Amino acid sequence: MDTYHFLPSRDLEHASSYTPLPDSPETRHEPDPDRSKTNRRPIKIVSSVLLATLIFSFVIFLLVNPNVQQVVRKKVSKNSNGEDHNKASKSPEMLGPPSRGVSQGVSEKSFRQATAEPSYPWTNDMLSWQRTSFHFQPQENWMNDPNGPLFHMGWYHLFYQYNPDSAIWGNITWGHAISRDLINWLHLPFAMQPDQWYDINGVWTGSATILPDGKIVMLYTGDTDDLVQVQNLAYPANLSDPLLLDWIKYPDNPVMFPPPGIGSTDFRDPTTAWIGPDGKWRITIGSKVNKTGISLMYKTTDFITYELLDNLLHAVPGTGMWECVDFYPVSVTGSNGLDTSVNGPGVKHVLKSSLDDDRHDYYALGTYDPINDKWTPDNPELDVGIGLRLDYGKYYASKTFYDQDKERRLLWGWIGESDNESTDLLKGWASVQSIPRTVVFDKKTGTNILQWPVKEVESLRSRSYEINDVELKPGSLVPLKISSAAQLDIVASFEVDEEAFKGTYEADASYNCTASEGAAGRGILGPFGILVLADDPLSELTPVYFYIAKGVDGNAKTYFCADQSRSSTASDVDKEVYGSDVPVLPGESLSMRLLVDHSIVESFAQGGRTVITSRVYPTRAIYSAARVFLFNNATGVSVTASVKAWQMASATLKPFPFDQL
Repeated sequence: MDTYHFLPSRDLEHASSYTPLPDSPETRHEPDPDRSKTNRRPIKIVSSVLLATLIFSFVIFLLVNPNVQQVVRKKVSKNSNGEDHNKASKSPEMLGPPSRGVSQGVSEKSFRQATAEPSYPWTNDMLSWQRTSFHFQPQENWMNDPNGPLFHMGWYHLFYQYNPDSAIWGNITWGHAISRDLINWLHLPFAMQPDQWYDINGVWTGSATILPDGKIVMLYTGDTDDLVQVQNLAYPANLSDPLLLDWIKYPDNPVMFPPPGIGSTDFRDPTTAWIGPDGKWRITIGSKVNKTGISLMYKTTDFITYELLDNLLHAVPGTGMWECVDFYPVSVTGSNGLDTSVNGPGVKHVLKSSLDDDRHDYYALGTYDPINDKWTPDNPELDVGIGLRLDYGKYYASKTFYDQDKERRLLWGWIGESDNESTDLLKGWASVQSIPRTVVFDKKTGTNILQWPVKEVESLRSRSYEINDVELKPGSLVPLKISSAAQLDIVASFEVDEEAFKGTYEADASYNCTASEGAAGRGILGPFGILVLADDPLSELTPVYFYIAKGVDGNAKTYFCADQSRSSTASDVDKEVYGSDVPVLPGESLSMRLLVDHSIVESFAQGGRTVITSRVYPTRAIYSAARVFLFNNATGVSVTASVKAWQMASATLKPFPFDQL
């Protein structure tokens, strides 16, 4: 059994700036010698030509119809917020840290906008401050995708992609932690390690399915010794163990190989299974054909043998490789979450994909036909990959699960780093998980979901601050007297002066958060909001704000943005402006909620219609120097603001106390 230790004190300033991953016989995982490669099942046997006929036809159609592809690509080259899908793509020749993961067929794991070496003289205090206090993260080293979350015998289980050797991506193993309340966590020994030929290059993303008899099956992607992506089965060794400490890999893995017409590195991340009207289980797996993102469909009765269906669940040209696909129902009438197998009247289905090309999570609402196993979007203009995003900031590879204990759908997301890889090696860790969010259908708009932090996070609220009806005239800045502003839960509402608003005939009709000058760019009706992680002289600040644009037709459009451009004096960190438009219905105040936890700010607008996660790395606005301000940088309208804020206690994250059993 693994032995755990608390993270020791580090001399971060004088640590080595770069430590390559170990590649010695002592540290490298080797395949099971008892598992002969001769036991592998040939791909042609597992995936018959008959079942793959439609995929072949689909490939041929795309190849011989370049005009169709070109028209579609032109149509979807920008999303609904005006952002270029290829904006985040970087050429391999660019200067920066080495690429991580791409050669093995997964999305880029390095933040490659940073320079090759840190240009800022980080200190121990600065880097130590960045570690969060109530978000989940391991004690040290690299973490990425959340995997197979589930609730079992009174415990929430979170599995996650983890590198036990370093703070950079590699040697991907399944970390494991448990919690009673989703906030305070106990670290357990690794659930699965890359120790078989079919996952020797990584135990990658997977999903849990709880069967009607209570059994748990875990499907996950393994990267083989030949760098082929295959799907594998695992299950608990002892279902009566509430900790689920031991996992068994099915002896005859893999259970699925890439079918003909699908690339060996384009076949990953199986979903939670759902049961259809024929009594068979379905799963879907992300892939691509040329630049068309697709979701393959499989049926099974035993989770060992699988039938590849002739049809795709869905496909969207121009969106590239789909990974970490998620598919689940939401009630259009109720407020509870739904088990993944629920369908029928009053139900819509969310289809979500993480796009390998731009590293964002997109979703769409639609209707699932369980007879033909097809999903159709409600609005084709807001299809997966070209419309709505789950989060407009630093957020990827998200995963939901149905919490049968509290009848809710919960969402996890990986919050990666956006600083320099060398800096991550100095501090000894990289990445955190988001605060779990509930997901429900927005019954008011009917066009989106609502995401909201789980109720349990409010248990960390301590001292509160409240200020009401503060008039913010154009150009005003009001400090909030909060003694410690690095760990906060902030709820704020804003009322725009109605007379001034009606008197404005046109204002920045073409506004776009990401292309704007951020909070420094003044317009008639915005920006206004909150500055967090700011210091007194405002040499560092992270504004989260609303901006109202108004067309000549009198129609207004509200934007919700988070500005990182002045968040740090360091030059080797991301300083983008994030955001998108947010629906605001007649009679609604503008409202936001911010969870501030050191280097992370999670921002929710209008009850969670639009969400932004920011990673910021201040050098001055840290510890007791961190401040909060209200601001209105509009030129033509006054705003009335009301704010309630709570200081947040730290969550408990520690090894499970096996010595006390």
